[in-house]
Amino acid sequence: MEAQPTAAFETVFRLESPRVIAGVARLVRDVGIAEELTQDALVAALEQWPRDGVPDNPGAWLMTTARRRAVDLIRRRETYARKLAEIGRDLPVSAPPPEEPADPEDIDDDLLRLVFTACHPVLSAEARIALTLRLLGGLTTPEIARACLVPEPTVAQRIVRAKRTLARKNVAFEVPYGPDRAARLGSVLEVIYLIFNEGYAATAGDDWLRPALCEDALRLARVLSALMPKEPEVHGLAALLEFQSSRTAARTAPDGEPVLLRDQNRHRWNRLLIARGITALGHAHATTGSATTGSAAPGPYVLQAAIAACHATVLSYEETDWPRIATLYGLLAARAPSPVVELNRAVAVSMAEGPAPALALVDALAAEPALRDYHLLPSVRGDLLLRLDRTAEAREEFERAASLTRNARERALLRRRARKATG
Repeated sequence: MEAQPTAAFETVFRLESPRVIAGVARLVRDVGIAEELTQDALVAALEQWPRDGVPDNPGAWLMTTARRRAVDLIRRRETYARKLAEIGRDLPVSAPPPEEPADPEDIDDDLLRLVFTACHPVLSAEARIALTLRLLGGLTTPEIARACLVPEPTVAQRIVRAKRTLARKNVAFEVPYGPDRAARLGSVLEVIYLIFNEGYAATAGDDWLRPALCEDALRLARVLSALMPKEPEVHGLAALLEFQSSRTAARTAPDGEPVLLRDQNRHRWNRLLIARGITALGHAHATTGSATTGSAAPGPYVLQAAIAACHATVLSYEETDWPRIATLYGLLAARAPSPVVELNRAVAVSMAEGPAPALALVDALAAEPALRDYHLLPSVRGDLLLRLDRTAEAREEFERAASLTRNARERALLRRRARKATG
């Protein structure tokens, strides 16, 4: 391609590519090839749409184009003769996807097939996450690196090696059943969680929110909770995403600028989603101890959902039960140790006990390699210093945080906070 894709092309492709990859992967049974064919469809769109006009349904156009290329590929390979007979020699533009044998446990959702395939145990946990974020979430390598707190070259290598491994091991494009499904569940939940997080607070770009990612992640969590009704962590993740999604309308101002939690108009929170979250959290508590893990203690997603519920079920910021939130973060830190969890716990401690003890917790995290370039560490520290009237130091921390974030909206917010800290 000689010309760079326009913003419109990038937006369409980013929204539609996961579904196209998933649909094509069901035909070719190779996620690497499916991604390549989807990229080929984008090249065709870049060539034809400026000349012929953008189709009424860009996603369907991309899907049909990619599937035609898949059919051509299958025709060229004698080893795929049986598959060619199944899908037919001619695929009209308006033709629906070929029917697959019905299965009482099957999930009629190509995106979920894609998640479970990319989370196959032949891959390392890190590779599963990176590959699925790329294929399902449409995230770029820098965005995945930011979400996983690792260098960009590391992510790029993981993705390439993961696709090669799946092809070499001839991993089937399917949703596993029984013990195999339970074994992959943790990775699947983590991937859905990370996709939602990228949509909830984008790591880069001009917009703070990417609602399409949040919607895909929430939909997948709901489908998964219906599929696995006895898994508390599945319900916990669904509850967490319902609660977080309920705030979407209040998280940005009319001009797109971020609105912090304490300043949000809670009347704009979606009460239907909050109610769904409460129901899902109830299912999580009711099934704890009956899951495949057999653990009677709440898992990380159930604990995070409980924290989100503390915010969602009160009508004002002042009513928030910060001591309970701090306690829940302590349980979460014990269940799933992470420097990011410790940073969040410090925020809760600052509200429950004051900024001084919280600052000590934050300072103890300064040497954590994973947080070295994490903009929220200096942002939180700046807030604590400001509350302690150490304004000059607070300004420096906000400025450092602004220099680390790649999101334009968040950078502007942090710079405003730095200016206000000067008095």
